[in-house]
Amino acid sequence: MYRNLEECIIDLEKSGQLVRVHEEVDPYLEMAAIHMKVNAAGGPALLFENVKGSKFRAVSNLFGNLERSKYIFRDTLEATKDVIALSKNPLSILKNPFRHIGTGLAASKALPLKSASSKLAGFEEIQISDLPLIHHWPKDGGAFVTLPQVYTEDPEKPGIMNSNLGMYRVQLSGNDYIMNKEVGLHYQIHRGIGIHQQKANKLGMPLKVSVFIGGPPAHTLAAIMPLPEGLSEMTVAGMLSGRNFRYTYVDGYCISLDADFVLTGEVYPGETKPEGPFGDHIGYYSLVHDFPVMRVHKVFAKSNAIWPFTVVGRPPQEDTAFGELIHELTGNAVRQEIPGVKEVHAVDAAGVHPLLFAIGSERYTPYQRVKQPAEILTIANRILGTGQLSLAKYLFITAEEDQPLDTHKETEFLTYILERIDLRRDIHFQTNTTIDTLDYSGTGLNTGSKVIIAAYGDKKRSLCREVPEQLKDLRSFTNHRLVMPGVVAIEGPEFIDYQQAQKQLQELCTAVEARGMLQDCPMIILCDDSSFISRSLANFLWAAFTRSNPSHDIYGVNSCYENKHWACDNMIIDIRTKPHHAPQLIPDSKVEKNIERLFIKGGSLSNLKL
Repeated sequence: MYRNLEECIIDLEKSGQLVRVHEEVDPYLEMAAIHMKVNAAGGPALLFENVKGSKFRAVSNLFGNLERSKYIFRDTLEATKDVIALSKNPLSILKNPFRHIGTGLAASKALPLKSASSKLAGFEEIQISDLPLIHHWPKDGGAFVTLPQVYTEDPEKPGIMNSNLGMYRVQLSGNDYIMNKEVGLHYQIHRGIGIHQQKANKLGMPLKVSVFIGGPPAHTLAAIMPLPEGLSEMTVAGMLSGRNFRYTYVDGYCISLDADFVLTGEVYPGETKPEGPFGDHIGYYSLVHDFPVMRVHKVFAKSNAIWPFTVVGRPPQEDTAFGELIHELTGNAVRQEIPGVKEVHAVDAAGVHPLLFAIGSERYTPYQRVKQPAEILTIANRILGTGQLSLAKYLFITAEEDQPLDTHKETEFLTYILERIDLRRDIHFQTNTTIDTLDYSGTGLNTGSKVIIAAYGDKKRSLCREVPEQLKDLRSFTNHRLVMPGVVAIEGPEFIDYQQAQKQLQELCTAVEARGMLQDCPMIILCDDSSFISRSLANFLWAAFTRSNPSHDIYGVNSCYENKHWACDNMIIDIRTKPHHAPQLIPDSKVEKNIERLFIKGGSLSNLKL
């Protein structure tokens, strides 16, 4: 396996999976635009050899697709999967001891290896301003590190085995940050670094932070792994790379000896500065908010260092491949952690956290003739109380019975749910709760609501496959389009505020109710552009579940409360753009045109079949 990033790059180039960009490229928008164009076409990794304003090279799209990601970890993937599985179920080795013979060798690479010397051979001290300051989207607040490995230790129990390694974006420039002296740390709720900072604050001391960039690709992947309790990211970094994580301490800061770059600094109690905006992975900007500021201590770089980066935006992007690879490694972890669950799918097209599909079991009352959700409600609550799954906003859950189900076949799965949903029983809200930091559909930062849609039992309806007559020729509501079986999108007036929206939705509900039962269309989507919503399933999943807050934006035909439980005959989701929503990511057209020079005859990327 690879000892460093350069070895990976050379290997990918030999196998035809990497292309060098020789021309000078501007880190302001150009590098990101080139990356997105190549990634969208399923193209190779890119090594930028001439970054304007920096002597360092940069690489992107390393993990551009699952095939390339699995190629990078081809020697260690299976053994690492075994170790992760054993950490959740160690007794399994007794059932099949011979299968796990290779696991011991993988585990031997897990223990981090401390250098006896604190001298940083091969490193030079540099400044933040020497780095490739990559600006990704037009409205970004500055340059960001998008593939950082942010390292902290437990202030109460210091040491590498009580550390946290996470991928929390780092703002290098812009806003009120003093160049070369301060950077911003953006981390969301349910992150290990928050626990460490809280302990440091309680002790009245600054939290020491090291940011590693580059090194073996395994170190980057380890930083985003959702690991079982008690399994350190540092040990997974060693197993995935087939080589112990090598480190030392300088001035009290942990230094990864395999990283290409290391930023060190301290976060002081109560010190924050405005961070953002940043074009994020849901497809919108995350806006300016106060986040911890890190006082920079020292910055180090290898003499021939390479700066890895990615670009996030509306899915799919390179982080989609990250998610697929993580599922390969930890796919069974959720099943082992939550009894009765068969499958949980964080839907990438909807930005991951806004939408979960799940398959559970129904074993509580097998003797009853009437089939209804029971165990899957218990499972749903367990899912929403588990790690980052707790950030989900919409959870659709059912149980298999006569036919096998696959949550990754989104149309089939939603169709199965909508054929069986009892709209007067199966919709369960959680209000005034936490949602993803990047989701601006709620009532404030990290705050909003959730809804569980749990349907199980015999098929109740055949779903419409064209727009029902009851939804045509409605005053103020036009351009009716079938999205998928049982789901129709209609356009409404521009959203002004919730007071006016409630009046508009009451008008819509009354009009539909007056036209008679609409049994075959359980879900109606009120939107700004029904042609866009109906053009593809990806458009529907993205817009519907990123632009709505369940408690505020779900309405119903003939809705009522029955002993505090909300019920309706047809569910209407208002996904119109609201004034408090974050702006959508739109590329700069001039930059898009300018990068074409690389793709025409004679350019570095002219041979790519995009």
